[in-house]
Amino acid sequence: MSGATVAEFIAYWEGEGQAYVRRGDYAWMAALVPGQRVLEIGCGIGFGTQALVDRKLDVLAIDSLPECLSATEARLQGRAATLLQADLTALSVEQREQIESFAPETVVCWLMGAPADVTGASASDAGRAVAAYREKIHRSVAELAAALPSVLALHLVDRTAIAWQAKDIGRDTLVSYHGSKTLLDLPLAGTRNNALYRKLGDKVTDLAPQRHLHPSFKNVVPVLASLLAERKK
Repeated sequence: MSGATVAEFIAYWEGEGQAYVRRGDYAWMAALVPGQRVLEIGCGIGFGTQALVDRKLDVLAIDSLPECLSATEARLQGRAATLLQADLTALSVEQREQIESFAPETVVCWLMGAPADVTGASASDAGRAVAAYREKIHRSVAELAAALPSVLALHLVDRTAIAWQAKDIGRDTLVSYHGSKTLLDLPLAGTRNNALYRKLGDKVTDLAPQRHLHPSFKNVVPVLASLLAERKK
């Protein structure tokens, strides 16, 4: 879990985010974003926002937690981005109007997560609560992106683990997964050319060294899974 409380969540992601910055992961994600105007949903403590602003993109960043928005504002150190506290699943009329008037070309949702008191996660649920929460939020993000006429693309990035030798098959699996859940019946579609993986380490225990894994996992590596879905023509 990434923390039971907001304070623990922020502390966890401060350490994780710095590691991602050192490896160039956020810069890699930002480089995959098309367009100039970007709506970032779930900005967390601002590492992704910082990478988008570093690319000189116009950013509207949303998060439901005021503590995360404060951390994002501090990280940006005065660089231009618009921050909005909003619950994606319960947008007010005014919040939706602000998003529509921003006219984003791309919506991004990277490394979606929340404190355990939001997701309902526990140490014994094997990640099921977090997976269900992520699936719900991804669907809401996709529905919003599809409903905004200015949006041409949706970029999703999350952590997972795959057998690196089978990454080409994994690209098809990633497209199929989001196509059957996140993007189902929406005017957005991903293709294997826009499904990418980036290594986070050489073995799963690089991210969780305390875990004792079954021998069948010895060839599995932690990765970032990236899918850019584009509006259907």
